[in-house]
Amino acid sequence: MAALQYVDVPDYAALILRRTYKALTLPEALLDRSRQWFAGAAKWSSETSTYIFPSGAKIVYGYLESDRDVEQYQSAAFQYIGFDELTQFTEYQYRYMHSRTRRLKSSNIPIRVRGASNPGSIGHEWVKQRFIVEGLENQRPFIPATLGDNPYLDQASYIKSLNNLDPVTRQRLLNGDWSAFKAGSKFNREWFEIVDTLPIGCQKVRFWDMAATEPKKGKDPDYTAGCLMGISLTNTIYIIDMKRTRGTPQANERLVRQTAELDGREVAVRMEQEPGSSGVNTIDNYSRKVLMGWSFKGIRSTGSKEERSNPLSSQAEAGNVKLIRGTWITEFLDEGEAFPVGAHDDQVDAASGAHNQLTLGNKYIDVG
Repeated sequence: MAALQYVDVPDYAALILRRTYKALTLPEALLDRSRQWFAGAAKWSSETSTYIFPSGAKIVYGYLESDRDVEQYQSAAFQYIGFDELTQFTEYQYRYMHSRTRRLKSSNIPIRVRGASNPGSIGHEWVKQRFIVEGLENQRPFIPATLGDNPYLDQASYIKSLNNLDPVTRQRLLNGDWSAFKAGSKFNREWFEIVDTLPIGCQKVRFWDMAATEPKKGKDPDYTAGCLMGISLTNTIYIIDMKRTRGTPQANERLVRQTAELDGREVAVRMEQEPGSSGVNTIDNYSRKVLMGWSFKGIRSTGSKEERSNPLSSQAEAGNVKLIRGTWITEFLDEGEAFPVGAHDDQVDAASGAHNQLTLGNKYIDVG
């Protein structure tokens, strides 16, 4: 409805976003509802996913499945951008899209960015911080709505359905409770102290958990993740940096090589070796071509990802794992709290691998 407000004005453009294209097309989702509302009032272009109104105004439907998807809007300008289920987006995606809001100097149309969302999902913490904690004093109003605000819904049957959920998820969906919290079974974000500097004399290793699938519509493939970790002379663990991407094998090779050059040759590089001949070939390729000149080894994994995470989890719970401040921290903590039942575990696996390389029976091991 907000996007429709100025469709009588020529050159007005609005963009409505979901995290995936599939989410746009579900029953009673945005495109389904738009067809009901706009029938006979606007022309639909399937090529650009756009409704064009008689004035020439446009409402565009899009998605941001990965952070790189923001690039498809780099040359565009909108006076309204709406995010549906905002907590499913990353903070980077949300903040970047503000750069796509602009208007002509002579225009009276207000620039607006709006979000609608339930609590939960990967963006819960940053949305809560931006709109509920910081909201009013920074002119970011949060307008709550609960089940009781929708008189057209069969509330009794919906409540009965929600009773099948765990208590935290039920509180979030039924009452819009942003404070309902479920700690992860392996990692709790409060265990990790964020610090600004790394002590002198830390032994370091970069451990890679590899994947080789590019994101596509309706798909949510694994990430390639590389954790740079250090251990101090007092046996305190520091997660220094986390690289995370989804791309082709060639793109992964470029990232791993560039990261190794930035880390320096004194930093050992380790990589999880997948079982079978393909894993052997991958390690051989990195050893002879990509990382020749570095201390590099492939590490065969044993046990489940959850089992391999246990030593790191124990150290984190004891307050012995610290994070060096950086832009990667929120996504790492979000994934850690959801582990082992979350959609992704690549960063946790990379951190677990790095930790297990640096420590063995509480003793230093040779990573040189």
